[in-house]
Formats: sequence, structure tokens, C-alpha cells
Amino acid sequence: MSRLVELEGEGPRKLEPDDIDPEKGDVAICQCGLSEGFPFCDGSHRKTDGEEDGVRYTYEEDGTRRRVERIVHGGE
Repeated sequence: MSRLVELEGEGPRKLEPDDIDPEKGDVAICQCGLSEGFPFCDGSHRKTDGEEDGVRYTYEEDGTRRRVERIVHGGE
């Protein structure tokens, strides 16, 4: 599967000591690209359950998953 993920920002996000959750004691980094608190995981990856191999998806702002045939990026 693949998905369209739009990210904003320039440069890397550097983790600071205060990024560690005092209750959990760990830092989870988002790998799905859907987290509202990117680059930190907020559990949004649960929306990807059931994605099929070889299928492309986009996720709407309301969390709705949509299959797409292809993703085309327009030039400026």
C-alpha cells in the first residue's frame, strides 16, 4: 500500500529532553505520516488498518480513507 501524506516544515525536527512523555517514559515517532502531532505518534496509524497491498490511499481531514488510482503532483 502507499498513501499520500502532506507535510509542512523545513529541516529536521530535533528531539529535546522535554519531548519524553513523563508517564510513558518513551518517545514514539510517527511512521505513517498521519499524526496530528507529527513527528510524534498519536495513534493515527490505527486508521491504516485494512489497507491493501498495491493500493494507493489518501486520508481526508476528517479521517476518511479514499482509494486513488494514482497521485499526480502539479508543477508550479
